[in-house]
Amino acid sequence: MSDYQNVSSLLKVLCSANGTSGDETDAANAAAEMLKKYMNVEISPLGSVIGTLDGSGVHILLDAHIDQIGLTVTSIDETGFLKVAKCGGADVRVLAASDVTVHGKEDIFGVVISTPPHLASKEDEGKVKGFDEIAIDIGLSKEEAEKIVSPGDRITFNGSFDELLGGRFASPCIDDRAGAAAILRALELLDGKKGNAKITVMFSTQEETGGSGAMTGAFSVQADEAIAVDVSFASAPNVSSEKYASLGKGTMIGYAPSLDFEMSKKLKLLAEENEIPFQTEVMGGRTGTNCDEIQNSGRGCRTALLSIPIRNMHTAVEVCDEADIENTARLIAAYIAERGGMNA
Repeated sequence: MSDYQNVSSLLKVLCSANGTSGDETDAANAAAEMLKKYMNVEISPLGSVIGTLDGSGVHILLDAHIDQIGLTVTSIDETGFLKVAKCGGADVRVLAASDVTVHGKEDIFGVVISTPPHLASKEDEGKVKGFDEIAIDIGLSKEEAEKIVSPGDRITFNGSFDELLGGRFASPCIDDRAGAAAILRALELLDGKKGNAKITVMFSTQEETGGSGAMTGAFSVQADEAIAVDVSFASAPNVSSEKYASLGKGTMIGYAPSLDFEMSKKLKLLAEENEIPFQTEVMGGRTGTNCDEIQNSGRGCRTALLSIPIRNMHTAVEVCDEADIENTARLIAAYIAERGGMNA
């Protein structure tokens, strides 16, 4: 039975914690607290949350990354403006005039500068500034700013966890807190069922900057097979529906040369048998997710990918549908129940 209230509450807690790549502590702690309900939890040397439920059968790894995109301070100019670089795949097109939080010795509100249209040259009309031209105003002189802010400090995009109509949510870090919420919800659905599968859950760090958390975590875990849960693109106006999935129509089962074909087919079959809505996502090479790192870890690991459709990826208003998270959780639970011989 679906329980969207559980999905909503899980996602709200996860999205309320900050955690840019390389500085995921707050988000990791929030996820660890919820994971402790189901299994023993530890923190890896790179900060990933890893929990394990022992079993004598197949060892299944469930992964979702816990880091979010942001910015990092590179310098403070002579007038007190902060110069920045991206931390992960921040979209420079949406930065002008946005508001942010600078995580220095204390959290500081800031705004990204924007040239008024009245002062823009004809050559600049319709053009996006590069990161070398972006600056953040925190209202302080250079001397005042240096007392609180240092190069390397992280910056996050401001935005609350908001509910839209139609069972949809908006937040700066749906990518990939939605994946973490789906895994936690799957564990809830499996709670109390008996089976022989060994289950490891990894909420991995640094996916947005190369996947080192998943690579090292999967190496230490040495699972037989893995399901990574991430997000992918949802259709929207001016976006081709042939290349993207739809919000609210189910999890996206991945097919790619780097993914295990039999696992993808098994997930599809289980979705059909259990009447779980799903969509397909076909990729011609690597997936651009933690699957690429997990499959190459240690002796190798059979890997599948489930993706939750979202709109406005890598912005402060990423949008997802609660039904897609719930159905991702249901499919994960069905797969583990099948592989682990769990009672219905």
